[in-house]
Amino acid sequence: MVTCVVDLLEPEVGEATVRVLRAAGCEVTVSLGQTCCGQPAWNAGHAAEAAQVARTTLAALEAELADGAEVVVVPSGSCTSMVRVFWPELFDLVDDPDAVERARRVGARTVEVSEFLTDRDLPALTGPATRVAYHHSCHMLRELGLRAEPEGVVDRVDGAERVGWEGDDRCCGFGGLFSVKLPEVSVAMADEKLIALADAGPDVVVGCDASCLAQLRTRSESVGLPVRTRHLAQFLDDALP
Repeated sequence: MVTCVVDLLEPEVGEATVRVLRAAGCEVTVSLGQTCCGQPAWNAGHAAEAAQVARTTLAALEAELADGAEVVVVPSGSCTSMVRVFWPELFDLVDDPDAVERARRVGARTVEVSEFLTDRDLPALTGPATRVAYHHSCHMLRELGLRAEPEGVVDRVDGAERVGWEGDDRCCGFGGLFSVKLPEVSVAMADEKLIALADAGPDVVVGCDASCLAQLRTRSESVGLPVRTRHLAQFLDDALP
């Protein structure tokens, strides 16, 4: 599952995800019928509109699974949460019991990319000596409970030194529509993280949600504390032989 943010803003993340999955021995297919998971409309309180959008992607993912795919892998904790946690709630709210059951079946076979790679063999991953600060995105940490998984995958790269930083599990301030509706608060939250990040002195910030990384990167440029960001898939892709 590509996700909208990756498709529209960070297509390199999607390409890196495919390369890493193939390096892990996977056969990768990408349905061109998928669109959005419906999260923006869901977050805005427009359940009917969110369900209309989500049904398209639900059908596309169902078709892939029916055609032989074993699992849906998503390079985003946020979108994985929408599919796995919130789709059944969404379809229940709009009184579509058939879609609720279909969503549960698809959600049971949907995983975030670091979660998937945790139990997969990869070629030896080697990179230059790099101090890595990992950012825990909100949905991934709080809805999916994934903390050790992405950190463990980062640690598989020879040459990477993961450095701790205060507030690595605090919200970056993006929060989907939150950053649009409350931009002042969103900016303050990002700045707070960036100040703590500067104290850690990393070479790169790695995360599993392109939206969070874009928030930190663009805000860092605005406040004169520039940071280099890489999605986990890109970080792994860079280290492939």
